[in-house]
This record gives sequence, structure tokens and C-alpha cells, in this order.
Amino acid sequence: MIAQHYKDMLSAKSVIRQISEWSTARGQEIGYENVFDYSLGNPSVPCPARFTDTCRRLLADTDPVTLHGYTPTLTLPDVRTAVAQSLNRRFGMDYTAAHIFMTSGAAGALAHALRCVGVPGQNVVTFAPFFPEYKPYVEGAGLTLRVAPPRCADFQINFDALDTLLDENTAAVLINSPNNPSGTAYSAATLTRLADVLRAASQKFGHHIFLISDEPYREIAFGGAEIPYPAKFYDDTLTCYSFSKSLSIPGERMGYVAANPRCEDADSIVPMCGQISRGIGHNCPASLIQMAVKDCLDVTGDLRVYETNMQLIYDELLSLGFTVVKPDGTFYIFPKAPEPDANAFCRKAQKYDLALVPGDSFGCPGYFRMAYCIPTEKVRRSFAALEALMAQEYGVTKQ
Repeated sequence: MIAQHYKDMLSAKSVIRQISEWSTARGQEIGYENVFDYSLGNPSVPCPARFTDTCRRLLADTDPVTLHGYTPTLTLPDVRTAVAQSLNRRFGMDYTAAHIFMTSGAAGALAHALRCVGVPGQNVVTFAPFFPEYKPYVEGAGLTLRVAPPRCADFQINFDALDTLLDENTAAVLINSPNNPSGTAYSAATLTRLADVLRAASQKFGHHIFLISDEPYREIAFGGAEIPYPAKFYDDTLTCYSFSKSLSIPGERMGYVAANPRCEDADSIVPMCGQISRGIGHNCPASLIQMAVKDCLDVTGDLRVYETNMQLIYDELLSLGFTVVKPDGTFYIFPKAPEPDANAFCRKAQKYDLALVPGDSFGCPGYFRMAYCIPTEKVRRSFAALEALMAQEYGVTKQ
């Protein structure tokens, strides 16, 4: 007998992936260079040469049995030490190897973090707009996802809604800064207030409410701004990270969980992750890639193109009358659709070979996401299609 739950999921596949598949199919008809595919957040810049060179060196010079063997259950100690030292240098923290656990990307990090702090039947609170995969991540851990409605004026936290969602069964609050899909980074003022709310709620309900901070876009920040580090504001924080965006290596599936040394049972979190791995199959992420990222912790790919693309698209959207919050980072922008039904708008966009993702699955109906990790020349060429869409479907011309 098959598992009906997963069969049922076949009828609710990721909207992002569905639109990406449409783009691929359309590209086979007219040439993919003529499809303006803003669907999938797949990094478009090469990984840094240092990462490639490190991999070559490791393959050439490291004993193959050591290089390709199983890593320890708690992952490679020297890599964990290096990650801790990098975070300490950058953010003024005091991690040690005992607080770092390497994972198969941010998804693996979240899978471990959720199980570390929640038990089936509890709830996790997040804020719209949010990454749609949070729902299966959370439900897969036996927890329930509660979503605070968006504060669309700036996409900071809706604190009035948060107060109504926290209760005695809340295990954690899950944040993503900079955010997919809005590109907004939570300000220091927002994080200070969130920490105050969580401390008060933890005292009220008689248990520690954790903050799970999902940070795969941390290095993609615009205007020279530094993204505030949430664990600096709240002790009971588990930070989940991926090298997919900073090093442009999403296919290598490498990230980590970092437990704030001052969180509840801080010294138990990493050993617990080792036991969780036994049950969910995320154990022993690739040894070669663990070793390679160790030497690339303080470098990134050339991420400047994302800010260039953002500014071009932001200016174009404003010139066409869109309501849009300017991103602080990531490679996403999240405008308000020109009609209440963003799904209808995105279907119309496909007639102009524009692949846009409606915001409903992000918990924000009436908005749409553009993932602008595409070549800048293609961004520029897409504007003719966007202008034709707005003129022919909505009677709006560029100002």
C-alpha cells in the first residue's frame, strides 16, 4: 500500500516549479533566450574561482579514501571549527565547533532545527510573504505552520498578528532575512522588538520559544548595507544557512545549523542533530564539499549583478505604475499585481513570454515574484514584453 499523503501532494506541486517547467517547454518552442524566465531562484553567476581551485586541489592531493569516505556523525570537526571562527569574526559571536552542524543545504538545516526544538502537535509561526516550502518542512516534522499576514507597506513583521498566534503550543518562530520573495531584510529595530516579544512569550507560557533564522541570502545585500544577524538579538536562536547563493553552488547542497551558545541546552543541539540525521536520512553531507567550503567561508561569487538587475527592474516597475517595495537584498522582487488576482495577471504575462510567479503560495495574494538571477541583457530585453503586457492588457503606458 502506498503512502496516500505523498500521492496527494502530486496535485499540489510547487507553483514555482510548474512555471519553471512551462518556461523550459516554451523555450524549446521559441528558443529559451526568448523566454523571460523570472520563475526560479537559481544563481546565475559562476562560483568563485577559489572554490573550483580548492576542489581541484582536494581531488589531486587528498587521499581518496579519506576524501570520499563517510564523515563523522556530527560532520567534520575542522570544518565546524572554521565555520564557528568565521561567524565569530563577522558577527561578534562566540561559537565553537560544538555549536555547528553541517547539513545538506538550508533545507537540511531547517529539517534538523525544527526537530530539535519542536515535538509533533506543536506549532511554528512565520510571516507572510514566506517561502512556500516552509509548509512541507514544518508539517514533515509533525508541526503546524501558522502564518502571520503580511505588512505590505514594508514587509517588516506584523507584530499585531504575531501576538495573536503565539500560544502555549508554540515551539518556534521561523524568519527569513533577507526574505524570499520580498527581498526585505529585517531591521535591527524589528529584530529587537521580536526578541522582546519572544522573551515575554517564553516567560508567559513557561518554556523557551526558539527563533529559527533561515539565512541563505545573507551575503546578497544592496547599497553597502550589512544585514543584521538575528542571533545577536535573541539567545534562543538556531541559524540555518546555505552556501548555495553566496558561492553559487546550489547543486552541491551544503549548509549548516549554528546554535547560539547561550540558547537552551546549547551543548546538546549538535549531538541531537546527529541523532535526528539517523531518522531523516540527511546524515553525512558530502565530504568533498564540506572540505571545500572550509577554505571559502569568507569569499563569495561576484554578486554585484543582482543589485544591477534589481535597480533596473525596480525603476522599470515604477515607471509602469507598479506598487513595489525596494529589496534590501536577495535576487527577488515582489510587486503588487495590477489586478486583484495575481494568478490571472501571471497567466496573461505568459502570452508575452514572461514567467512570473503569483504570490498566493507565498501567503500574499495579489502580489507576484520576479527572480532576477538572469543575465542583465535579458533583463533589459524583457522590458519590451512587460511594457506590451501592461499596454495591451491594462491600458498602461510607461511614464
